[in-house]
Amino acid sequence: MIMKPIKVLVVDDSAIVRKVFSQELSKERDIEVVGTAPDPYVARDKIISLKPDVLTLDIEMPRMDGITFLKKLMQHYPMPVIIVSSLTPKGSKLALEALSIGALEVISKPSAAYSVGDMSIQLAEKIRAVYGVRIIARKPPTEDSTKGGAIKDINSKALAATTNKLIAIGASTGGTEAIRRVITRFPITSPGVLIVQHMPAQFTTTFAERMNSLCEMEVKEAAHGDTISNGKILIAPGNYHMLLKRSGARYYVEVKQGPMVHHQRPAVDVLFKSVAKYAGANALGIILTGMGADGAAGMASMKEAGSINIAQDEKSCVVYGMPREAVRLGCVDHVEDVDKIASLALRCITSS
Repeated sequence: MIMKPIKVLVVDDSAIVRKVFSQELSKERDIEVVGTAPDPYVARDKIISLKPDVLTLDIEMPRMDGITFLKKLMQHYPMPVIIVSSLTPKGSKLALEALSIGALEVISKPSAAYSVGDMSIQLAEKIRAVYGVRIIARKPPTEDSTKGGAIKDINSKALAATTNKLIAIGASTGGTEAIRRVITRFPITSPGVLIVQHMPAQFTTTFAERMNSLCEMEVKEAAHGDTISNGKILIAPGNYHMLLKRSGARYYVEVKQGPMVHHQRPAVDVLFKSVAKYAGANALGIILTGMGADGAAGMASMKEAGSINIAQDEKSCVVYGMPREAVRLGCVDHVEDVDKIASLALRCITSS
């Protein structure tokens, strides 16, 4: 049986970008670029006529910006969207806003530091990841709806005593929203948290700043040597692995490059395996929505070292790939809805 290729529509005001994306994606046997559009008005007509499976969308365009178009699209014709953005503070901020509206992935435009070859490989993988994801029509989120509300029913004294505990979280496709729904529920007394989210360089800085504005805990992009402590969340910077290290009673992070793992840098497996080595039974692992198997082997190592592990359930995942692989390995103690993971994690870590 021959499978139909994934139909992609490329929306970008740059003729060069449209040409490069079309040429590179045409090399993939399971992907077909059915059309391109220089702006949202042309894109609207082509969506109706070509019925693409996946849309790549620039967010800084003339006539109608990508954010405005995306809001309309998610309300009236919801479909999987991958945001294409430049590595600028403005581009990063708009890309994160797009993810909160309903886009599923973000990718950087080719640049001197980000080759066309790297871009095409990652873009093809992201297209495969979001293909078939059912997008439900929805209104744009309000500021209040993005705040989870920290959990108040966990004994703060018990949490304050968990100075040697830490939480490690890994996520990919759909992960920015899943992470928000977990960490905005952590009170300031929670153990230190380490997060790997598959995301290009620069975007993690803006993501950390955004989460810091929503969380009771302090959130920052990790820097080499940062100490892990109660009330602090560290997010791995894009294009760098983040590892846990220990010096006496002090936990800190090492931030470095090195080979990609599962085609990713940062990789969840790299973090989780270091957590298994240096924290062992003092750690709790959480694996959230994402394509592929990154994190599963690392979570198995954590389990062998005595950690408690939680996986997001299939129903609340955008892509039930990474959690499924961890469950398949038998290293997950609890499978839970994303909105219940925070309370479960805090109960587990205070009782362990």
